[in-house]
Amino acid sequence: MLKSIKIQDAGVAIYLLLAFIFMIITIPSWILDVCIAFNIAIAFAVLFNTIFAKEVLDMSLFPTMLLFTTLFRISLNISSTKLILTTGNPGNVVTTFGQYVGGNDIIVGAIVFIILIIIQFLVINQGSERVAEVTARFTLDAMPGKQMAIDADLNTGAIDDEEAKRRREKLQEESSFFGSMDGAVKYVKGDATAGLIITAINLVGGIAMGVLRQGQDISTALSTYSILTIGDGLVSQIPSLLISLSTGILVTKASKSADFGTMLVGQLFGLPKSMYFVGAAICFLGIATPLNPIIFLALGMLFIVGGRVIQNTVEEAQVETAVEADEVSAEEVRKPENVVSLLSVDPIELEFGYGIIPLADVNQGGDLLDRVVMIRRQVALELGTVVPIIRLRDNIQLNPNQYIIKIKGIQVSEGEILFDHYMAMNPGFVEEEITGIPTFEPSFHLPAIWITEGQRERAESMGYTVVDPPSIIATHLTEVIRKHISELLTRQDVQNLVNNLRDTNPSLVDELTPKLLGLGEIQKVLQNMLKEDISIRDLLTIFETLADYAPMTRDTDVLTEYARQALKRAISAKFFPPNEVTSVVTLDPKVESDIMASVKQTETGSYLTLDPARIKAIMSSVENEVRKLEEAGKNSIVVTSPIVRIYFKKLTEDYISDLIVISYNEIDTNVELQSIGMVTG
Repeated sequence: MLKSIKIQDAGVAIYLLLAFIFMIITIPSWILDVCIAFNIAIAFAVLFNTIFAKEVLDMSLFPTMLLFTTLFRISLNISSTKLILTTGNPGNVVTTFGQYVGGNDIIVGAIVFIILIIIQFLVINQGSERVAEVTARFTLDAMPGKQMAIDADLNTGAIDDEEAKRRREKLQEESSFFGSMDGAVKYVKGDATAGLIITAINLVGGIAMGVLRQGQDISTALSTYSILTIGDGLVSQIPSLLISLSTGILVTKASKSADFGTMLVGQLFGLPKSMYFVGAAICFLGIATPLNPIIFLALGMLFIVGGRVIQNTVEEAQVETAVEADEVSAEEVRKPENVVSLLSVDPIELEFGYGIIPLADVNQGGDLLDRVVMIRRQVALELGTVVPIIRLRDNIQLNPNQYIIKIKGIQVSEGEILFDHYMAMNPGFVEEEITGIPTFEPSFHLPAIWITEGQRERAESMGYTVVDPPSIIATHLTEVIRKHISELLTRQDVQNLVNNLRDTNPSLVDELTPKLLGLGEIQKVLQNMLKEDISIRDLLTIFETLADYAPMTRDTDVLTEYARQALKRAISAKFFPPNEVTSVVTLDPKVESDIMASVKQTETGSYLTLDPARIKAIMSSVENEVRKLEEAGKNSIVVTSPIVRIYFKKLTEDYISDLIVISYNEIDTNVELQSIGMVTG
């Protein structure tokens, strides 16, 4: 393989080197014949490869080919010009083209040459240049939309990461290709112009050489050199015309799934109704006009018969397709392994009624897919973990404006919106109320009202917080994901995080796992932190802490506390605003000691053995103290000693799930706290 590549590289280098050599030295006429024949063969090769390429990127090096072939063709022009002017014998190919193709007549040859120039320069080149320019501009303009479509397909699970990467690379290649084609078409246009100028120079120079150097009269010199010059021009312009045609085909190619010829013939002659009308029109011309009836009637009948044959073929194909579809469906049903596909459960699903479909349909201006992509990015930045693919589905069994959110196939939340309405929420300082349809915000169950588009501006001016339906769904989905992100973190996700950290800190990862902690134990620590909305993005600090304390204990709850304490700066920044005194609730030392006395350790973990009556008394005190914080507009934060924190959190999470429990060791030294109450029991 290496040898083959070297030979190919050497061949390209020799091809370019010969082009420069031909510009400098005078070559024999027989070598010129060989090179001209080779040039024509290359032009045909480019043309047919362009025709049969299934998509434009199959000819991704076409701009480079244009440059190389144009340079080589110009060098042959220079070599043939030298031979015409010096010897009057440019070789068999040039002479034959001048005499045979040009009809051995100055006028005929000149007319044929001019026609070729007109076709190439004014028809093919002009059209190709315009198409290439427009295609390049529209390809560049369409890139953001195509990239968003790839992100949307990746987000909905239609494609995987590898396919998304392949599509992005292909999109980049298409953009680069059409940008290059926009400039490369100028080579072809310049080549046609240069051919016309070179031919004119050869004609004047040849007549001058014949008269001044060889003593010929003007008539003989004109006859001799004109035919040779026209032959030289035809030899150059015919391959140039083939390359121009290839360029036009490539920039207008739209087929991506079949051969160009098959698609072209199919689209031109594939509709039976059209064939019937064409045949009838041709037959009418043969009968009703003085045109040759034999030719026109025969051609018309050929179209009619062809239309009938095509119609029969189409009908048979439709029947075969229907039968094959039924057989495939039956075969799929009979396959026992197909049941396996029904066993998989999507981590996150968003199902919605048909009334919400416009919000998710890009063609109808919906941007829900884009918002879902942003949700995954936002959670990744805030919590340091990758959110699984969010599957979006329409469900006709739901109410038109209803949506439900499922985690691992089980519904965990739902909501309902009014399409073409906005949700207005009173932040607490609105003096004048606005009329609307009463409702509740689905994420936090706050009272709100639905208002129309016409009321939106007035509601905002009055101080209401106004959000549109896609934002409502996106916010609700984000909160549900944050609430359940810990159970969505799988061992494979943890392995991916470990692999990423290994790239920069291999010694740390090798020390920690699997020697000190297994993958499952690291997963439990990370899940404990995510469960309380603590970011694991600083994975380096977490792993450093686990490596320090894992030799002493493998209790994941205790290791979680050590990891939280190592992240106290981040925890303080999250829950305690800077330059502000934060109101909190503390825990009675007697309650702390009772909790620690009731902790029982087992092989599977720890649990509390507190008396139910005591638990009820403690929770009643917690609710009273938390109510004070809520009435003051503060977060519900309870501060405990480090050893008690995890057990107190376990005690309260079934009663007050959003209660923030922080130990003294997790609070940065510059944080100012104010205790407004104490939990007793």
